[in-house]
Amino acid sequence: MKYLDYSQVDIANRRTYNKTSSHALFVVTGGHGSIDSLDNRDTRLEKGMIMFVPAGRTIVIEGSSELQYYRLELMVAEVKEDKASKLSITDEVVQQEPPAFISDLDRLPLIELNYSPWSSCLKSLEQISRGQTAHNWLDQWEIQLRFQEWFRVLLRQNDPEIESPDDRARLQSSIRYIREHYDQPITVDDLAAEIRLTRSSYTRQFKEITGKLPLDYINAVRLEHSKLLLQMTDDRLHEIAQNVGFNNEYYFGRRFKQYAGVSPGVYRRHYRQEVRVFAPYLEDFVLALGIKPILQTSHRSWGRQQYLGLEDVPEFDVSQLDIGFIETNVPEFIMLNNGYQRWNLERFDQVAPTFYVGHQGEDWRSILKSTADVLGKVSRVQDVIGDYEEKAQAAKKLLKRYMRGKTVAFLRISTSEITLYGNHYGYVGPVLYQDLGLTPHFRVQQWASQNRRVGIGLEQLCQLEADHLFITFDNMNSAYPGEERKLLERDEWKRLPAVKSGHVYEVDFMTWMNYGVISHGKKIDDILRYLG
Repeated sequence: MKYLDYSQVDIANRRTYNKTSSHALFVVTGGHGSIDSLDNRDTRLEKGMIMFVPAGRTIVIEGSSELQYYRLELMVAEVKEDKASKLSITDEVVQQEPPAFISDLDRLPLIELNYSPWSSCLKSLEQISRGQTAHNWLDQWEIQLRFQEWFRVLLRQNDPEIESPDDRARLQSSIRYIREHYDQPITVDDLAAEIRLTRSSYTRQFKEITGKLPLDYINAVRLEHSKLLLQMTDDRLHEIAQNVGFNNEYYFGRRFKQYAGVSPGVYRRHYRQEVRVFAPYLEDFVLALGIKPILQTSHRSWGRQQYLGLEDVPEFDVSQLDIGFIETNVPEFIMLNNGYQRWNLERFDQVAPTFYVGHQGEDWRSILKSTADVLGKVSRVQDVIGDYEEKAQAAKKLLKRYMRGKTVAFLRISTSEITLYGNHYGYVGPVLYQDLGLTPHFRVQQWASQNRRVGIGLEQLCQLEADHLFITFDNMNSAYPGEERKLLERDEWKRLPAVKSGHVYEVDFMTWMNYGVISHGKKIDDILRYLG
């Protein structure tokens, strides 16, 4: 039988190892120096290197006083009656066909080997070194197993016959490791070393795959798991923090609010009880999830969002910039979109916990999901989105029969401007041209393709020869009722093909000038009524 043995050599400024019958591994743990095999040139030694020295070689190691290394002897011998104090390990692996790099060792020069992650290498060797003094046979056997595992990893990582996966496959394996071990200490350095990449290369490639930096991804996985614990358990916050891998409750709370938009306590409370919500111009999303807001937004010129059917809900006029809440309508939670500064609404973040929606309006699905998350209504999201998509698909199929070759455009008309909406962005483009597959007039694509909207003059209006026109009137700057409709009396308007053929359709301003699943569903209803 054969066995492997190991030993450690202490710090040495210069040390000579004469010919021996055993092969050796030198694992450099600190400092720097050189190793001379006499018949070969000097090889530099530095921290992180593992040097294999075949049996029968005489070597000289020189280094500064900081040079530290382990020497591990790979001895082949017969196992006799176990009276030796040294640790012996029955080795079944070596009896098999050896890897290419370890065959015909007597004819090989010194070989530099790799082990990653390095921290794991050191940890194993430290445990093995400490275990040499063990007397209990179970402890000795555990150390033997540790050495076997360490040596097995070394062989696998340096065997050229074992095909290495490409960087992308290794990164996918690293991502799986994060998702399975998120509750354990994880560093970017260790993750990079594990798949043999530099930290910068690992970070760059990781972001290309996930869209996030490694640490942000790790925290996101941890925080998503913490959401489930907040919803499903009564565990204290410090217990949840520890269970998902955070060191302390304060750091967990700070990262959670950055990630979810609300504190862990507020998040948990919304999953346990209904909440009094004030969500100016976001009522569409709140109502779609089955929550009636305590106030609805209105504007002295535009009015309120009548399409929501909130007749019994008190109005809050955002055009009165200094208006406050009356005592009976103080919210427990506030949601604000990107327009909050226009209406001076940020002043209310001292009244109640406030969630700021970070998504653009076109990404209404993400807004709906975020709203559901902070209000404890996640279970309703897929049904709401699914119902809309079924409705849009059915409408698209129906419109395809009637609108083949016909073009469409949408105009917002005020006393001061004619606004043409684009085909990719804005309140209407994604619904008209993407969800329903209608064809925009080529001037829409030419003038406003990459914009939500663009102002046009009368000369441009004359070139808008779409087959069908949807229009709405903005009376915000009107001096008197109906002033914004004067455009309809001009010859430039009357000469438009859609006007001549009677294919101009006026739609409700607040319904069409909003994002949200209810608003978009109403737009589809209007389009089908006029075109279907």
